[in-house]
Amino acid sequence: MTATRSVEPATAAPRSGLVEQHRRLPRLALPGLFVLGAVVGVAFSALTGFSVVLAVIYAVVLGTLAVYVASRGVEGSRKALDRLVTCVVTTAFAVAMVPLVSLVWTVLSRGLKRLDGEFFNSSMLGIVGQGGGAYHAIFGTLVITAITTVVSVPIGLLTAIYLVEYGNGRLKRWITFLVDVMTGIPSIVAGLFAFALFALFFGPGVRLGIMGSIALSVLMIPVMVRSSEEVLKLVPNELREAAYALGVPKWRTILKVVLPTAIAGLATAVTLAVARVVGETAPLLITVGIINGTNLDPFSGRMATLPVFAYYQLTQPGFPPEYAIDRAWTAALLLIILVMALNVVARLISRFFAPKTGR
Repeated sequence: MTATRSVEPATAAPRSGLVEQHRRLPRLALPGLFVLGAVVGVAFSALTGFSVVLAVIYAVVLGTLAVYVASRGVEGSRKALDRLVTCVVTTAFAVAMVPLVSLVWTVLSRGLKRLDGEFFNSSMLGIVGQGGGAYHAIFGTLVITAITTVVSVPIGLLTAIYLVEYGNGRLKRWITFLVDVMTGIPSIVAGLFAFALFALFFGPGVRLGIMGSIALSVLMIPVMVRSSEEVLKLVPNELREAAYALGVPKWRTILKVVLPTAIAGLATAVTLAVARVVGETAPLLITVGIINGTNLDPFSGRMATLPVFAYYQLTQPGFPPEYAIDRAWTAALLLIILVMALNVVARLISRFFAPKTGR
């Protein structure tokens, strides 16, 4: 007897369940469905008493619901859930962007009115109404921020080096705990600390630029410590071990291997720490105050800074008030530009000066 083997024809259809055919909605169908649901939501809001907030809520809910129902009917429950989560995440992103775009638009539209040459080359000395500028406040901000950076960067960097390279045991835990606590200190507390410190030596009515720098340093040091610590931890231990194997002392390994490897991240940390404190107002209100003239000596009397300048122009505008309010908005625009420029510089440093790896 000869065994017979059943051979399925090559053209036989695949068994059920082995191959699953997935249907997909056309690419333009999803935004079309969302827009259709949004239109229905706006129409429903108009019929029930139009409100911008309710119209947006109805539009988002009905648009998302339309996408989910259509996707579930055509693509299945799993893909429909993915579409639903995508709509929710996109909506959350759009909601988060609304105040940011509104802030930028408001500051630009109101701050560009006085963004002229006079604003940059004149102070408020002798100015009552129209005219004047923030020359004294701009340079006061630069001087105080520079002193703050000179004080904070060495302390923060050396503390981070100790925590990463030398620290262990109870002392390291206490330093880490204190840095975490200082990170959450309100800025007004830092100003009160600096004021109380200098009042012990110079009396309760003292106002100095160096006081503002010390107050800002209290806020900048923990940011610098945390940022530098994370950057130093990213340096591979293999580099340290290779240096130790060659007999290089630890301090020299840190100076010649660890720091050059982390230089891009450390520069970014410095830039971001400066951006954190450059717009602080409360500490400078207490420690530095405001003047209408130019004073660039941080050890002699009051100094003007951009945040405090904007605050006083807005809260004490004089008469007519519109000129002072315009100056306040322009000062706010300059602060935003300064912070954005610092963040751009930090990104450029991180991109172009990072150590090259690979072959």
